[in-house]
Amino acid sequence: MLCVLCGLELIDYGEAYHIQKRLWSQKVEGQAADALLLLEHPPTFTIGKSGKLENLLLSKEELNNEGMSLFFTDRGGDITYHGPGQLVVYPIIDLKNRGKDIHRYIRDLEEVVIRTLADLSIEARRDEKNVGVWVGNEKIAAIGVSVRKWIAMHGLSLNVNPTLEHFSFINPCGILDRGITSVSKVLSRDVPMEVVVKRLVNHFSEVFDADIEWGSVNSLRCDL
Repeated sequence: MLCVLCGLELIDYGEAYHIQKRLWSQKVEGQAADALLLLEHPPTFTIGKSGKLENLLLSKEELNNEGMSLFFTDRGGDITYHGPGQLVVYPIIDLKNRGKDIHRYIRDLEEVVIRTLADLSIEARRDEKNVGVWVGNEKIAAIGVSVRKWIAMHGLSLNVNPTLEHFSFINPCGILDRGITSVSKVLSRDVPMEVVVKRLVNHFSEVFDADIEWGSVNSLRCDL
């Protein structure tokens, strides 16, 4: 499996969504290889298909005052937060080549994160009831995907060094009795984003048996 990797750095959620949709359309038409987008978003809340607005604890005015955006999106799951210091990973891949198994796909995304964190001496785990990756009783990575015509969009977010206080503005993923953590909080030190990116790409290649090539960022931004 060939996977074109594009790092877009800090990018607005809406623009990233349009890029995903264009890549999805190209995949449906058989005109593109699988893609892996790595990026960060400005402070943004997104609500998935099963999400509830009451899990956002800020008013519209308070959102504006905080300089935060809100998007209703077509991924699975409830509400989550994205912001600088959080690594967001959007694979646009064809699951027809992976047994048309969405549950396996989600478990594979979790495995990529678990192996990445193990490289950083962080023992992480799955949870039987809640999708994502956990350290102790705190979530360190969220997963929410959309699959149509067996082409996957959206993906995962790994908290490297985000502003964790921003998670207090929501009930993350609709869960009230769990905390949120990050790589820097667990290790009590900052870890450069590029260190995490390198390890995550290596493990994505392993888990998904993908040959990774760097693609053009500018070509993805065009015609939006």
